[in-house]
Amino acid sequence: MFSQIGYSVENAVAVITLDRPERLNALTKVLEAELREAIARADRDDTVRAVVLTGAGRAFCAGMDMEELEVLPPGDIREQSWMRAYDMNRRADYQTRYSYFPALRKPIIAALNGAAAGLGLVMALYCDFRIASESAVFATAFAKRGLIAEHGIAWILPRVVGHAHAIDLLMTSRKIDANEALAMGLVSRVVPAGELLSKALMLARSLCEDVSPRSVRVMKQQLWEAPYQSLGEAVALANREMFDSIQSDDFREGVAHFIEKRKPAFTGA
Repeated sequence: MFSQIGYSVENAVAVITLDRPERLNALTKVLEAELREAIARADRDDTVRAVVLTGAGRAFCAGMDMEELEVLPPGDIREQSWMRAYDMNRRADYQTRYSYFPALRKPIIAALNGAAAGLGLVMALYCDFRIASESAVFATAFAKRGLIAEHGIAWILPRVVGHAHAIDLLMTSRKIDANEALAMGLVSRVVPAGELLSKALMLARSLCEDVSPRSVRVMKQQLWEAPYQSLGEAVALANREMFDSIQSDDFREGVAHFIEKRKPAFTGA
């Protein structure tokens, strides 16, 4: 049972809602632990094919709760309570305190309903899709708190928006609106506030029903492995995965539904 997030599954889509609207869904240790467990639950659940992550109220996540920062012990970031044993079958880079979203074998859609600042922005960047409400605003915020580019944002942000935009957003800590975020590629689309969740769920259902979940799973792994690979290594991995995909049930279904001109019935196998 969760106390600071909502979790539900319907039509193969898990919806995770950060649920501290009175604090703009600011992060606490409880919320962080519950979010990680919810992601793990969605990963274990074979009926779930996609995840939507959003916030309750008027914010996505305003970052770390400042009241918790006031009592943060100096060694907190290295506490053993935040460290987990690595899954040796997955890249260690994607098993740290905030970078674990890419290790989820299913796509994560961030439905950014309002402010995404600091660690809220970090979490959004580790999602596979980012859809923003017209009212959403974004800021790194760290420099205004006397902090640095935290939790891998110096690695992920330039890969999403480019080096020049990353320097601008990190060093100035200025706020940008949804349209500027769209222009620089921080989000993939902007929709009216009242349509945000329905659009995110529409995309999630399309990923569940219209394309092979096996293909999506492998493609996600390829994309998140690519930053560590040479072109030759990426091609070699693709060749191995291509051989396996041709043996799969989803490949046979992909050909069959095209020839028979019907809706696909992919199983993910």
